[in-house]
Amino acid sequence: MTTPAHLHFDMVVIGFGKGGKTLAGAYAKTGKNVALIEQSTGMYGGTCINIGCVPTKALVHRADEFRASGERTLEEANAAYESAVVFRDKLTGMMRAKNREILLSNETAKLIDGHARFISDTEVEVTAGEDTLRVTADYFIVNTGAVSVIPPIEGVRESERVLTSTELQKLTPRPKRLGIIGGGPIGVEFAGIFSSYGTEVTILDGAPALFGRYDEDVAQVAREIIADQDITAHTGVRVQSFKDGADSVTVTYLDSEGATQQLEVDYVMVATGRKPATEGLGLENTSIETNDRGAIVVDEHLRSTVPNIFALGDVNGGPQFTYISLDDYRVVLSQLVGDGSRSTKDRKAVASTIYMNPPLSSVGLTEREAIEAGHKVKVASKPVAAVAAMPRAKTMENPRGIMKFVIDAQTDQILGAQLLVIESMEVINLVALAMRHGITASQLRDEIYTHPSITEGLNEVLAVAAPVN
Repeated sequence: MTTPAHLHFDMVVIGFGKGGKTLAGAYAKTGKNVALIEQSTGMYGGTCINIGCVPTKALVHRADEFRASGERTLEEANAAYESAVVFRDKLTGMMRAKNREILLSNETAKLIDGHARFISDTEVEVTAGEDTLRVTADYFIVNTGAVSVIPPIEGVRESERVLTSTELQKLTPRPKRLGIIGGGPIGVEFAGIFSSYGTEVTILDGAPALFGRYDEDVAQVAREIIADQDITAHTGVRVQSFKDGADSVTVTYLDSEGATQQLEVDYVMVATGRKPATEGLGLENTSIETNDRGAIVVDEHLRSTVPNIFALGDVNGGPQFTYISLDDYRVVLSQLVGDGSRSTKDRKAVASTIYMNPPLSSVGLTEREAIEAGHKVKVASKPVAAVAAMPRAKTMENPRGIMKFVIDAQTDQILGAQLLVIESMEVINLVALAMRHGITASQLRDEIYTHPSITEGLNEVLAVAAPVN
Protein backbone atom coordinates (compact mmCIF):
# COMPACT_ATOMS: atom_id res chain seq x y z
CA MET A 1 0.00 0.00 0.00
CA THR A 2 1.61 3.25 -1.14
CA THR A 3 -0.90 5.63 0.41
CA PRO A 4 0.07 7.95 3.29
CA ALA A 5 -0.39 6.93 6.90
CA HIS A 6 -3.49 9.09 7.19
CA LEU A 7 -6.16 10.24 4.74
CA HIS A 8 -9.42 12.14 4.99
CA PHE A 9 -12.38 11.76 2.64
CA ASP A 10 -15.82 13.25 2.31
CA MET A 11 -17.18 9.69 2.35
CA VAL A 12 -15.73 6.27 3.12
CA VAL A 13 -17.65 3.17 2.02
CA ILE A 14 -16.65 -0.12 3.67
CA GLY A 15 -17.50 -3.03 1.37
CA PHE A 16 -17.96 -3.25 -2.42
CA GLY A 17 -21.60 -4.41 -2.39
CA LYS A 18 -24.44 -3.12 -4.55
CA GLY A 19 -25.69 -0.24 -2.43
CA GLY A 20 -22.26 0.95 -1.34
CA LYS A 21 -20.57 0.90 -4.72
CA THR A 22 -23.52 2.70 -6.33
CA LEU A 23 -23.56 5.33 -3.59
CA ALA A 24 -19.78 5.79 -3.85
CA GLY A 25 -20.02 6.44 -7.58
CA ALA A 26 -23.01 8.78 -7.28
CA TYR A 27 -21.42 10.80 -4.48
CA ALA A 28 -18.11 11.05 -6.36
CA LYS A 29 -19.98 12.41 -9.37
CA THR A 30 -20.97 15.41 -7.25
CA GLY A 31 -17.27 16.22 -6.88
CA LYS A 32 -16.86 14.72 -3.41
CA ASN A 33 -13.76 12.71 -2.48
CA VAL A 34 -14.82 9.12 -1.86
CA ALA A 35 -12.91 6.01 -0.77
CA LEU A 36 -14.24 2.50 -1.11
CA ILE A 37 -12.46 -0.04 1.11
CA GLU A 38 -12.65 -3.72 0.17
CA GLN A 39 -10.76 -6.48 1.97
CA SER A 40 -10.84 -9.01 -0.89
CA THR A 41 -9.91 -8.41 -4.53
CA GLY A 42 -12.11 -11.41 -5.30
CA MET A 43 -15.16 -9.50 -4.03
CA TYR A 44 -15.01 -6.38 -6.19
CA GLY A 45 -18.65 -5.70 -7.00
CA GLY A 46 -19.96 -7.47 -3.91
CA THR A 47 -21.64 -10.74 -3.02
CA CYS A 48 -24.16 -10.70 -5.85
CA ILE A 49 -21.74 -10.87 -8.76
CA ASN A 50 -19.10 -13.03 -7.08
CA ILE A 51 -20.72 -15.67 -4.86
CA GLY A 52 -24.43 -14.89 -4.94
CA CYS A 53 -27.01 -14.06 -7.58
CA VAL A 54 -24.94 -13.96 -10.75
CA PRO A 55 -22.74 -17.07 -10.41
CA THR A 56 -25.50 -19.23 -8.98
CA LYS A 57 -28.02 -18.17 -11.62
CA ALA A 58 -25.41 -18.90 -14.28
CA LEU A 59 -25.16 -22.41 -12.84
CA VAL A 60 -28.97 -22.68 -12.67
CA HIS A 61 -29.23 -21.72 -16.34
CA ARG A 62 -26.67 -24.29 -17.48
CA ALA A 63 -28.17 -26.95 -15.21
CA ASP A 64 -31.67 -26.37 -16.61
CA GLU A 65 -30.32 -26.59 -20.16
CA PHE A 66 -28.53 -29.84 -19.38
CA ARG A 67 -31.58 -31.40 -17.75
CA ALA A 68 -33.73 -30.42 -20.74
CA SER A 69 -31.30 -32.12 -23.11
CA GLY A 70 -32.47 -35.55 -21.95
CA GLU A 71 -30.69 -38.67 -20.70
CA ARG A 72 -26.90 -38.26 -20.76
CA THR A 73 -23.92 -40.32 -19.65
CA LEU A 74 -21.97 -39.75 -16.45
CA GLU A 75 -19.04 -38.46 -18.49
CA GLU A 76 -21.27 -35.99 -20.30
CA ALA A 77 -22.76 -34.81 -17.00
CA ASN A 78 -19.31 -34.21 -15.51
CA ALA A 79 -18.15 -32.37 -18.63
CA ALA A 80 -21.26 -30.19 -18.67
CA TYR A 81 -20.79 -29.30 -15.00
CA GLU A 82 -17.14 -28.39 -15.55
CA SER A 83 -18.15 -26.26 -18.55
CA ALA A 84 -20.75 -24.46 -16.43
CA VAL A 85 -18.12 -23.68 -13.80
CA VAL A 86 -15.78 -22.23 -16.46
CA PHE A 87 -18.63 -20.13 -17.85
CA ARG A 88 -19.50 -18.86 -14.38
CA ASP A 89 -15.91 -17.95 -13.52
CA LYS A 90 -15.38 -16.11 -16.79
CA LEU A 91 -18.59 -14.15 -16.27
CA THR A 92 -17.85 -13.16 -12.68
CA GLY A 93 -14.27 -12.25 -13.57
CA MET A 94 -15.48 -9.90 -16.28
CA MET A 95 -17.99 -8.32 -13.92
CA ARG A 96 -15.40 -7.81 -11.17
CA ALA A 97 -13.14 -5.99 -13.59
CA LYS A 98 -16.00 -3.88 -14.89
CA ASN A 99 -17.10 -2.89 -11.38
CA ARG A 100 -13.58 -1.75 -10.55
CA GLU A 101 -13.42 0.19 -13.80
CA ILE A 102 -16.77 1.91 -13.19
CA LEU A 103 -15.76 3.02 -9.70
CA LEU A 104 -12.36 4.35 -10.73
CA SER A 105 -13.78 6.15 -13.76
CA ASN A 106 -14.80 8.80 -11.24
CA GLU A 107 -11.86 11.16 -10.76
CA THR A 108 -12.59 11.73 -7.09
CA ALA A 109 -13.10 8.05 -6.18
CA LYS A 110 -10.37 5.87 -4.70
CA LEU A 111 -10.26 2.11 -4.12
CA ILE A 112 -8.36 0.95 -1.04
CA ASP A 113 -7.55 -2.75 -0.67
CA GLY A 114 -7.52 -3.88 2.94
CA HIS A 115 -9.53 -4.72 6.03
CA ALA A 116 -11.28 -1.78 7.68
CA ARG A 117 -11.84 -1.64 11.40
CA PHE A 118 -13.37 1.22 13.36
CA ILE A 119 -11.18 2.63 16.09
CA SER A 120 -13.67 5.38 16.96
CA ASP A 121 -16.85 7.00 15.66
CA THR A 122 -14.77 9.13 13.32
CA GLU A 123 -11.86 6.95 12.22
CA VAL A 124 -11.11 3.54 10.74
CA GLU A 125 -7.87 1.63 10.51
CA VAL A 126 -7.16 -0.21 7.27
CA THR A 127 -4.68 -3.09 7.27
CA ALA A 128 -3.21 -4.89 4.28
CA GLY A 129 -0.38 -7.24 5.14
CA GLU A 130 2.26 -5.19 6.97
CA ASP A 131 0.74 -1.87 5.96
CA THR A 132 -1.62 0.22 8.06
CA LEU A 133 -3.61 3.29 7.10
CA ARG A 134 -5.75 5.60 9.24
CA VAL A 135 -8.79 7.06 7.49
CA THR A 136 -11.25 9.70 8.65
CA ALA A 137 -14.35 10.88 6.84
CA ASP A 138 -17.33 13.16 7.06
CA TYR A 139 -19.55 10.14 6.40
CA PHE A 140 -18.98 6.41 6.80
CA ILE A 141 -21.09 3.86 4.94
CA VAL A 142 -21.00 0.30 6.27
CA ASN A 143 -21.77 -2.06 3.39
CA THR A 144 -20.18 -5.33 4.44
CA GLY A 145 -23.09 -7.65 3.60
CA ALA A 146 -23.74 -10.99 5.26
CA VAL A 147 -22.02 -14.32 5.84
CA SER A 148 -23.30 -17.88 6.11
CA VAL A 149 -24.62 -19.01 9.47
CA ILE A 150 -22.79 -22.12 10.69
CA PRO A 151 -25.06 -23.92 13.17
CA PRO A 152 -23.49 -25.24 16.40
CA ILE A 153 -23.73 -28.91 15.44
CA GLU A 154 -21.23 -31.50 16.66
CA GLY A 155 -18.43 -31.97 14.13
CA VAL A 156 -19.38 -29.06 11.88
CA ARG A 157 -16.15 -27.15 12.51
CA GLU A 158 -13.92 -30.21 12.32
CA SER A 159 -15.37 -31.61 9.10
CA GLU A 160 -13.61 -30.94 5.81
CA ARG A 161 -16.71 -32.03 3.93
CA VAL A 162 -19.27 -29.63 5.39
CA LEU A 163 -19.36 -26.59 3.12
CA THR A 164 -21.15 -23.27 2.79
CA SER A 165 -22.86 -22.29 -0.47
CA THR A 166 -19.79 -20.20 -1.32
CA GLU A 167 -17.49 -23.19 -0.93
CA LEU A 168 -19.79 -25.66 -2.67
CA GLN A 169 -20.10 -23.63 -5.86
CA LYS A 170 -16.32 -23.68 -6.18
CA LEU A 171 -16.16 -27.47 -5.74
CA THR A 172 -14.92 -29.59 -8.65
CA PRO A 173 -15.44 -32.28 -9.65
CA ARG A 174 -19.11 -32.34 -8.71
CA PRO A 175 -20.07 -34.67 -5.85
CA LYS A 176 -21.97 -37.86 -6.66
CA ARG A 177 -23.93 -37.56 -3.40
CA LEU A 178 -24.82 -34.28 -1.74
CA GLY A 179 -26.60 -33.53 1.52
CA ILE A 180 -28.15 -30.09 2.05
CA ILE A 181 -29.03 -28.83 5.51
CA GLY A 182 -31.84 -26.34 5.06
CA GLY A 183 -34.74 -26.25 2.63
CA GLY A 184 -34.93 -22.50 2.06
CA PRO A 185 -34.26 -20.65 -1.19
CA ILE A 186 -30.50 -21.34 -1.22
CA GLY A 187 -30.93 -25.01 -0.36
CA VAL A 188 -33.61 -25.58 -2.99
CA GLU A 189 -31.63 -23.70 -5.63
CA PHE A 190 -28.46 -25.73 -5.12
CA ALA A 191 -30.46 -28.94 -4.94
CA GLY A 192 -31.82 -28.21 -8.40
CA ILE A 193 -28.41 -27.35 -9.83
CA PHE A 194 -26.68 -30.53 -8.70
CA SER A 195 -29.58 -32.91 -9.28
CA SER A 196 -29.69 -31.71 -12.89
CA TYR A 197 -26.21 -33.17 -13.40
CA GLY A 198 -27.10 -36.47 -11.81
CA THR A 199 -25.92 -35.83 -8.25
CA GLU A 200 -27.98 -37.71 -5.67
CA VAL A 201 -29.34 -34.87 -3.52
CA THR A 202 -30.94 -35.13 -0.09
CA ILE A 203 -32.37 -32.14 1.76
CA LEU A 204 -32.66 -32.24 5.55
CA ASP A 205 -34.87 -29.47 6.89
CA GLY A 206 -36.13 -28.71 10.37
CA ALA A 207 -39.43 -27.24 9.23
CA PRO A 208 -42.52 -29.49 9.08
CA ALA A 209 -42.61 -29.18 5.27
CA LEU A 210 -40.77 -27.47 2.45
CA PHE A 211 -42.14 -24.16 1.18
CA GLY A 212 -43.99 -23.60 4.43
CA ARG A 213 -44.31 -19.84 4.01
CA TYR A 214 -46.45 -20.28 0.90
CA ASP A 215 -50.09 -21.34 0.70
CA GLU A 216 -50.44 -25.11 0.89
CA ASP A 217 -51.84 -25.52 -2.64
CA VAL A 218 -48.81 -23.73 -4.09
CA ALA A 219 -46.38 -25.45 -1.72
CA GLN A 220 -47.70 -28.88 -2.65
CA VAL A 221 -47.10 -28.27 -6.36
CA ALA A 222 -43.59 -27.03 -5.58
CA ARG A 223 -42.85 -30.13 -3.50
CA GLU A 224 -44.07 -32.37 -6.33
CA ILE A 225 -41.75 -30.62 -8.76
CA ILE A 226 -38.80 -31.10 -6.39
CA ALA A 227 -39.62 -34.80 -6.04
CA ASP A 228 -39.92 -35.19 -9.83
CA GLN A 229 -36.37 -33.86 -10.12
CA ASP A 230 -35.13 -36.79 -8.00
CA ILE A 231 -34.46 -34.61 -4.97
CA THR A 232 -35.20 -36.36 -1.68
CA ALA A 233 -36.40 -34.17 1.17
CA HIS A 234 -36.74 -35.15 4.83
CA THR A 235 -38.53 -32.52 6.91
CA GLY A 236 -39.14 -32.07 10.61
CA VAL A 237 -35.63 -33.38 11.29
CA ARG A 238 -32.96 -32.37 13.78
CA VAL A 239 -29.33 -32.79 12.72
CA GLN A 240 -27.18 -34.19 15.53
CA SER A 241 -23.65 -34.50 14.16
CA PHE A 242 -21.25 -34.71 11.22
CA LYS A 243 -18.44 -37.24 11.05
CA ASP A 244 -15.92 -37.47 8.22
CA GLY A 245 -14.87 -40.78 6.72
CA ALA A 246 -12.08 -41.44 4.24
CA ASP A 247 -14.05 -40.07 1.29
CA SER A 248 -17.46 -39.21 2.72
CA VAL A 249 -19.28 -37.58 5.61
CA THR A 250 -22.01 -39.15 7.73
CA VAL A 251 -24.84 -36.98 8.98
CA THR A 252 -26.66 -38.28 12.04
CA TYR A 253 -30.12 -36.81 12.57
CA LEU A 254 -33.42 -37.38 14.32
CA ASP A 255 -36.31 -37.84 11.89
CA SER A 256 -39.79 -36.38 12.35
CA GLU A 257 -40.70 -39.34 14.58
CA GLY A 258 -37.65 -38.85 16.79
CA ALA A 259 -35.82 -41.93 15.49
CA THR A 260 -32.08 -41.73 14.82
CA GLN A 261 -31.13 -41.85 11.14
CA GLN A 262 -27.89 -41.53 9.21
CA LEU A 263 -27.09 -40.13 5.79
CA GLU A 264 -23.75 -40.82 4.11
CA VAL A 265 -22.79 -38.43 1.31
CA ASP A 266 -19.69 -37.05 -0.37
CA TYR A 267 -20.29 -33.51 0.87
CA VAL A 268 -22.82 -31.52 2.88
CA MET A 269 -23.86 -27.95 2.22
CA VAL A 270 -25.11 -25.96 5.21
CA ALA A 271 -27.83 -23.55 4.05
CA THR A 272 -29.28 -22.39 7.35
CA GLY A 273 -29.34 -18.69 6.62
CA ARG A 274 -26.98 -15.73 6.52
CA LYS A 275 -26.19 -13.16 9.20
CA PRO A 276 -24.92 -9.56 9.02
CA ALA A 277 -21.14 -9.38 8.55
CA THR A 278 -20.20 -7.15 11.48
CA GLU A 279 -17.60 -9.34 13.17
CA GLY A 280 -14.15 -7.76 13.05
CA LEU A 281 -15.49 -4.28 12.18
CA GLY A 282 -14.51 -2.86 15.55
CA LEU A 283 -18.03 -1.71 16.32
CA GLU A 284 -17.24 -2.12 20.00
CA ASN A 285 -15.01 0.95 19.61
CA THR A 286 -17.93 3.06 18.45
CA SER A 287 -21.37 4.18 19.60
CA ILE A 288 -23.01 2.05 16.89
CA GLU A 289 -25.72 -0.21 18.26
CA THR A 290 -26.39 -3.71 16.95
CA ASN A 291 -29.32 -6.06 17.51
CA ASP A 292 -29.26 -9.65 18.76
CA ARG A 293 -28.34 -10.93 15.26
CA GLY A 294 -25.41 -8.56 14.95
CA ALA A 295 -27.16 -6.23 12.49
CA ILE A 296 -26.44 -2.53 12.71
CA VAL A 297 -29.50 -0.76 14.08
CA VAL A 298 -30.69 1.95 11.68
CA ASP A 299 -33.61 4.34 11.38
CA GLU A 300 -35.91 4.65 8.37
CA HIS A 301 -33.19 6.65 6.59
CA LEU A 302 -30.57 3.96 7.29
CA ARG A 303 -28.67 6.17 9.72
CA SER A 304 -27.08 4.28 12.60
CA THR A 305 -26.96 5.47 16.20
CA VAL A 306 -23.93 7.51 15.12
CA PRO A 307 -25.34 10.34 12.96
CA ASN A 308 -22.57 10.33 10.34
CA ILE A 309 -22.55 6.55 9.89
CA PHE A 310 -25.06 4.75 7.65
CA ALA A 311 -25.52 1.02 7.04
CA LEU A 312 -26.60 -0.34 3.65
CA GLY A 313 -27.64 -3.80 2.48
CA ASP A 314 -27.65 -7.04 4.44
CA VAL A 315 -25.56 -5.62 7.28
CA ASN A 316 -28.49 -3.50 8.49
CA GLY A 317 -30.70 -6.54 9.02
CA GLY A 318 -33.23 -5.80 6.27
CA PRO A 319 -34.36 -8.22 3.55
CA GLN A 320 -31.29 -9.89 2.06
CA PHE A 321 -31.81 -8.95 -1.58
CA THR A 322 -29.50 -7.07 -3.93
CA TYR A 323 -32.38 -4.90 -5.08
CA ILE A 324 -33.06 -3.85 -1.49
CA SER A 325 -29.42 -2.83 -1.17
CA LEU A 326 -29.82 -0.76 -4.34
CA ASP A 327 -32.87 0.95 -2.85
CA ASP A 328 -30.86 1.56 0.33
CA TYR A 329 -28.50 3.62 -1.85
CA ARG A 330 -31.43 5.76 -3.01
CA VAL A 331 -32.52 6.36 0.57
CA VAL A 332 -29.05 7.48 1.72
CA LEU A 333 -28.38 9.57 -1.39
CA SER A 334 -31.67 11.34 -0.70
CA GLN A 335 -30.33 12.23 2.75
CA LEU A 336 -26.94 13.44 1.54
CA VAL A 337 -27.70 15.33 -1.68
CA GLY A 338 -31.49 15.21 -2.09
CA ASP A 339 -34.48 16.49 -0.20
CA GLY A 340 -34.27 13.73 2.42
CA SER A 341 -37.79 12.53 1.77
CA ARG A 342 -37.02 8.97 0.70
CA SER A 343 -37.12 6.29 3.41
CA THR A 344 -37.48 2.56 3.91
CA LYS A 345 -41.13 3.17 4.79
CA ASP A 346 -41.74 3.85 1.10
CA ARG A 347 -41.27 0.18 0.26
CA LYS A 348 -44.38 -1.73 -0.65
CA ALA A 349 -44.94 -5.03 -2.42
CA VAL A 350 -41.31 -6.19 -2.56
CA ALA A 351 -41.16 -9.39 -4.61
CA SER A 352 -38.83 -12.38 -4.32
CA THR A 353 -37.98 -15.49 -6.34
CA ILE A 354 -36.71 -18.99 -5.58
CA TYR A 355 -34.77 -20.13 -8.64
CA MET A 356 -36.04 -23.67 -8.83
CA ASN A 357 -37.25 -25.01 -12.19
CA PRO A 358 -39.71 -23.45 -12.86
CA PRO A 359 -39.00 -20.48 -10.59
CA LEU A 360 -41.31 -19.65 -7.71
CA SER A 361 -41.94 -15.91 -7.36
CA SER A 362 -44.11 -14.20 -4.80
CA VAL A 363 -45.16 -10.80 -3.54
CA GLY A 364 -47.44 -9.53 -0.79
CA LEU A 365 -49.73 -11.65 1.37
CA THR A 366 -50.60 -15.30 1.10
CA GLU A 367 -54.26 -16.31 1.26
CA ARG A 368 -53.75 -17.39 4.87
CA GLU A 369 -52.08 -14.10 5.85
CA ALA A 370 -54.74 -12.01 4.10
CA ILE A 371 -57.57 -13.74 5.94
CA GLU A 372 -55.73 -13.47 9.26
CA ALA A 373 -55.29 -9.74 8.57
CA GLY A 374 -59.06 -9.39 8.33
CA HIS A 375 -59.50 -9.05 4.57
CA LYS A 376 -62.51 -10.39 2.72
CA VAL A 377 -60.66 -12.42 0.15
CA LYS A 378 -61.22 -13.82 -3.29
CA VAL A 379 -58.68 -16.09 -4.95
CA ALA A 380 -57.77 -16.53 -8.60
CA SER A 381 -55.77 -19.69 -9.15
CA LYS A 382 -55.04 -22.11 -11.97
CA PRO A 383 -52.50 -24.83 -12.76
CA VAL A 384 -50.14 -23.62 -15.47
CA ALA A 385 -50.97 -26.55 -17.72
CA ALA A 386 -54.67 -25.58 -17.58
CA VAL A 387 -54.19 -21.96 -18.71
CA ALA A 388 -55.42 -22.34 -22.28
CA ALA A 389 -54.65 -18.79 -23.36
CA MET A 390 -50.99 -19.01 -22.29
CA PRO A 391 -49.18 -21.36 -24.69
CA ARG A 392 -45.75 -19.95 -23.81
CA ALA A 393 -45.16 -22.53 -21.07
CA LYS A 394 -46.06 -25.36 -23.44
CA THR A 395 -43.86 -24.06 -26.25
CA MET A 396 -41.00 -23.96 -23.73
CA GLU A 397 -41.81 -27.59 -22.80
CA ASN A 398 -42.29 -26.66 -19.15
CA PRO A 399 -46.03 -26.41 -18.33
CA ARG A 400 -45.59 -27.32 -14.67
CA GLY A 401 -46.65 -25.10 -11.81
CA ILE A 402 -49.49 -22.93 -10.59
CA MET A 403 -50.45 -19.24 -10.71
CA LYS A 404 -52.31 -17.81 -7.74
CA PHE A 405 -53.56 -14.34 -6.82
CA VAL A 406 -55.05 -13.16 -3.55
CA ILE A 407 -57.45 -10.24 -4.02
CA ASP A 408 -59.40 -8.02 -1.66
CA ALA A 409 -63.03 -8.86 -2.44
CA GLN A 410 -64.24 -5.37 -1.52
CA THR A 411 -61.65 -3.16 -3.24
CA ASP A 412 -60.41 -5.49 -6.01
CA GLN A 413 -56.85 -4.65 -4.99
CA ILE A 414 -54.27 -7.40 -5.35
CA LEU A 415 -53.04 -8.40 -1.90
CA GLY A 416 -50.52 -10.96 -3.05
CA ALA A 417 -49.44 -13.42 -5.72
CA GLN A 418 -47.56 -16.71 -5.90
CA LEU A 419 -46.39 -17.62 -9.38
CA LEU A 420 -44.76 -21.01 -9.88
CA VAL A 421 -44.19 -20.81 -13.62
CA ILE A 422 -41.39 -20.24 -16.10
CA GLU A 423 -40.29 -16.60 -16.34
CA SER A 424 -42.17 -15.79 -13.14
CA MET A 425 -39.28 -13.61 -11.99
CA GLU A 426 -40.28 -11.17 -14.74
CA VAL A 427 -44.07 -11.35 -14.36
CA ILE A 428 -43.92 -10.80 -10.60
CA ASN A 429 -42.38 -7.36 -11.17
CA LEU A 430 -45.47 -6.32 -13.13
CA VAL A 431 -47.72 -7.58 -10.35
CA ALA A 432 -45.68 -5.76 -7.70
CA LEU A 433 -45.85 -2.55 -9.73
CA ALA A 434 -49.64 -2.90 -9.96
CA MET A 435 -49.87 -3.40 -6.19
CA ARG A 436 -47.70 -0.36 -5.46
CA HIS A 437 -49.73 1.92 -7.70
CA GLY A 438 -53.24 0.75 -6.89
CA ILE A 439 -53.98 -1.00 -10.19
CA THR A 440 -56.85 -3.40 -9.57
CA ALA A 441 -57.03 -7.07 -10.40
CA SER A 442 -59.69 -6.32 -13.01
CA GLN A 443 -57.49 -3.73 -14.69
CA LEU A 444 -54.56 -6.15 -14.76
CA ARG A 445 -56.89 -8.85 -16.10
CA ASP A 446 -58.09 -6.69 -18.99
CA GLU A 447 -54.72 -5.37 -20.16
CA ILE A 448 -53.26 -6.14 -23.61
CA TYR A 449 -50.18 -8.38 -23.38
CA THR A 450 -47.82 -9.74 -26.01
CA HIS A 451 -48.36 -13.25 -27.34
CA PRO A 452 -47.09 -15.79 -26.60
CA SER A 453 -45.95 -14.75 -23.15
CA ILE A 454 -46.41 -15.77 -19.55
CA THR A 455 -47.81 -12.32 -18.78
CA GLU A 456 -50.89 -12.98 -20.92
CA GLY A 457 -51.79 -15.71 -18.46
CA LEU A 458 -53.06 -12.87 -16.26
CA ASN A 459 -55.97 -12.42 -18.69
CA GLU A 460 -57.24 -15.90 -17.97
CA VAL A 461 -56.15 -16.58 -14.39
CA LEU A 462 -57.52 -13.33 -12.99
CA ALA A 463 -60.84 -14.02 -14.69
CA VAL A 464 -61.55 -16.96 -12.36
CA ALA A 465 -61.43 -15.06 -9.06
CA ALA A 466 -63.83 -16.52 -6.51
CA PRO A 467 -64.62 -15.54 -2.88
CA VAL A 468 -63.18 -17.75 -0.14
CA ASN A 469 -64.53 -16.08 3.03
